[in-house]
Amino acid sequence: MKIVVLGGGVSTERHVSLVTGTSVCKALRSVGHKAIFVDLYMGLENYEGELADAFDAPDGFIGQVAIGKTAPNIEAVKAAREMKGPSRIGKNVMELCKLADCVFLGLHGADGEDGKIQAALDLLGVPYTGSDPLASAMAMDKAVAKHAMEIAGVRTPAWRELRYTEADIPRLKEELPVPCAVKVVNGGSSIGVALPETRGELEQALRDLLRFHTRVIVEEKIYGREITQPILDERYLPAIEIVPPEGTYFDYVAKYQNGAEGAREICPAPITEEERRSIGEAALSLHRTLNLSVYSRVDFILDREGRAWCLEVNTLPGMTPNSLIPKSAAVEGMSYAELCEKIILLSMEQRKKER
Repeated sequence: MKIVVLGGGVSTERHVSLVTGTSVCKALRSVGHKAIFVDLYMGLENYEGELADAFDAPDGFIGQVAIGKTAPNIEAVKAAREMKGPSRIGKNVMELCKLADCVFLGLHGADGEDGKIQAALDLLGVPYTGSDPLASAMAMDKAVAKHAMEIAGVRTPAWRELRYTEADIPRLKEELPVPCAVKVVNGGSSIGVALPETRGELEQALRDLLRFHTRVIVEEKIYGREITQPILDERYLPAIEIVPPEGTYFDYVAKYQNGAEGAREICPAPITEEERRSIGEAALSLHRTLNLSVYSRVDFILDREGRAWCLEVNTLPGMTPNSLIPKSAAVEGMSYAELCEKIILLSMEQRKKER
């Protein structure tokens, strides 16, 4: 098949997306597909040939990418693009997508997980991987996803939604409970998340998060083990326990750096059969309540009493070979390339059902 793997973009998760996209592209090419990697924002600015011939590019437009210790400088990314203007879709991106048999969405964060690119591809009649526009948008919005958890009967920490400005911070730092978790509604990769323990830390967190959004959720902080539950093809795969370095939480560095700075990921998670079933069924229930398709990943905290508290759901979770869903699938004997191909085939079938 001719496959466009979309990655990059201009969200705070750009670097993660670049690694996901190039990894998926390599895997699909290794099993014979004419896959090419395309940066959603940059497009193919340096390609001058016929678009139909792009799928024969010997390197698939795969460059050298890596995830640094800090989030990308989005203004620098915008300045580097030759094609100026407000469009967040680069040169020839949609034209290439129209020539593809399927688009693999290796995007994370804004413009990728929020339903916007899915809606554009739907209007073009181009099959793409994962969930449809509405389901993607609901899952991406942490407040809407919280409501879905409650509807599904999935246990989640007590929470409230806030819209605020700098002027509200003095009042909020006294009014909100601490310790707590404060999260921008559309963040990902632990960017736009703070875990203040004191009122001083809460004040600083509220000020810092205004850089990302004026709308946040504030939730009760639950202490326990971090468990993530992948869903694939309407069933739950082996759960994974995430063990951050001592004295930290699963932040951007712990997620994506190796060695002492990175988190340990244990799969299958060392939990009881009852805990495994409870977490798996809760994740599947939320997946269905949000009307998600093909795959997702749901994050939990397992407290000392063995109760699972749902934190959030990811519709386009990381898909590098070392990411969580590939690790879980590998436990069941599925190679990385097989997983990438399975996601495409399931997604193409799903798009047919939606037409």
